[in-house]
Amino acid sequence: MASLSERAKADEMAGNLKAKGFPAFVEAAEVNGKTYFRVRVGPRQERKDIDALAASVRDKTTSYFLHVRAPGGQLAITRYRVLRRQGKRALVAHLGVVVGAHPVVLPAAFAIDVDGPDPDGTLYVHGSVAAGWLRAATDATVCVTVTELDGLVAGRSAFHHSMNYRSAVVIGPARLVEDDDERRHALDLIVDHMIPGRSATLRASTRKELAATAVLAVPLHEASMKARAGAPVDEPEDVAAGIWGGHIPLRRVASAPVSDPDADGPVPADVVRRAACL
Repeated sequence: MASLSERAKADEMAGNLKAKGFPAFVEAAEVNGKTYFRVRVGPRQERKDIDALAASVRDKTTSYFLHVRAPGGQLAITRYRVLRRQGKRALVAHLGVVVGAHPVVLPAAFAIDVDGPDPDGTLYVHGSVAAGWLRAATDATVCVTVTELDGLVAGRSAFHHSMNYRSAVVIGPARLVEDDDERRHALDLIVDHMIPGRSATLRASTRKELAATAVLAVPLHEASMKARAGAPVDEPEDVAAGIWGGHIPLRRVASAPVSDPDADGPVPADVVRRAACL
């Protein structure tokens, strides 16, 4: 369910799951000399039982799974697949870092490399080398969030109004990418995250451009997923009173690409495909 750096928070999450009737427990793990506390639910031995437990947790909580382990240790649903799915759809990440005496949260283009060099994979963001937030984030613990808004939930009371969403939160030490090959790879991933296949159609970045661009890498090791979907969860007496409740689904729609006045030729196929699938 989650991998947390604080035992108290892991125990609290496990306790909440137990209160809902789930067999939750906390397991400590050492990664690069640091202890993490992983909240798990289970175990179940049969595939059908694993699927049933996963569906039950999904229906009764707002958390996505980070791990669902099948017998023998095989990962049935992994954090990597969940993050890949979430990261593929979302377009903007928000990075939070303390700059001087106050926190700052800024939007950033991003990409996820589940096979990246950091523990459990890498999330990349980039910015100008002159940006104060980027300098402050280097070697500091940062929080990166990626959220997709799916709907507005109109409950039968103010308390039960909500939103439908999918959200990923990654917390970890931000590493300045100094290796030239990794930096080029990360920048290509960020471009391709915006428009898949685009980087292969572009000229190579110049030394001046690379010198002006910094890339931060955040490990995916400490990550959590949350989501909400569907109708409001109202009090029975409010439902019986006949008050309307429901939700307004939201979706993102892209218009047709607009060519720059100086552009030659038709809109490239990769741009057309991207606009069509957003």
